[in-house]
Amino acid sequence: MVLSEKVNQLMEWASKRSVIRMNGDKFRRLVKAPPRNYSVIVMFTALQPHRQCVVCKQADEEYQILANSWRYSSAFTNKIFFAMVDFDEGSDVFQMLNMNSAPTFINFPAKGKPKRGDTYELQVRGFAAEQLARWVADRTDVHIRVIRPPNYAGPLMLGLLLAVIGGLVYLRGSNLDFLYNKTGWAFAALCFVLAMTSGQMWNHIRGPPYAHKNPHTGQVNYIHGSSQAQFVAETHIVLLFNGGVTLGMVLLHEAATSDMDVGKRKIMCIAGIGLVVLFFSWLLSVFRSKYHGYPYSFLMS
Repeated sequence: MVLSEKVNQLMEWASKRSVIRMNGDKFRRLVKAPPRNYSVIVMFTALQPHRQCVVCKQADEEYQILANSWRYSSAFTNKIFFAMVDFDEGSDVFQMLNMNSAPTFINFPAKGKPKRGDTYELQVRGFAAEQLARWVADRTDVHIRVIRPPNYAGPLMLGLLLAVIGGLVYLRGSNLDFLYNKTGWAFAALCFVLAMTSGQMWNHIRGPPYAHKNPHTGQVNYIHGSSQAQFVAETHIVLLFNGGVTLGMVLLHEAATSDMDVGKRKIMCIAGIGLVVLFFSWLLSVFRSKYHGYPYSFLMS
């Protein structure tokens, strides 16, 4: 195909769908084969249900948001196109590129072959549309302003919270002692601290995948092997372990200060020590798996 035919074909497909689906033949003709004066961002994925790739579906949603933001912007040109190759539609492309994991994002530049930086570092940067847009701008000099569909979940939750608080104040207007309940405020503060120390804010900013499943072996990893990134499932595990250590410390404190009989206090003390030792050991093992070469362990390695 001559260059003008390739550009016209891609523009026609892009006018119908922001992300162009490609099989092996389309990929070789329009992406790999010269001539080409345009860049193509390709997401290699496995979206079929029998592949059970949850991360692929999550990444596809963000990729669609990015592509739609570019397609419907006033700056839209034929300088860059967004495409997708599904494993079940283009397994020969995966073999040609020696690719054994999904999802993977690669920029095929207008001139030359992809360099190291043209492969997106998904495990480090996450798959949020904003992060992908920054990478696209770095590789192609095309700046895309990400426009997300309206999300009313936040305002609805805030409205529900205000309604609950207003209802409590209305029903107990003559007795607001519950606002001075130390246990309630302590529990709320503890939940907030556990959420923040487990990495929930990092998840919100970076948008990492929930876990990683190798499409060939089927192995699922819930703990990221690098200290520079994490999975959403990993933060849930860390939150659970931190909660277990905290519960153990609370039991130890109650065993030392409560007025219960000695037998119950002994049981609380033993249970508290057991929780602290067990969950702290698990926390340390997670730390060792991310920081390779860390020399210390406790009970389990």
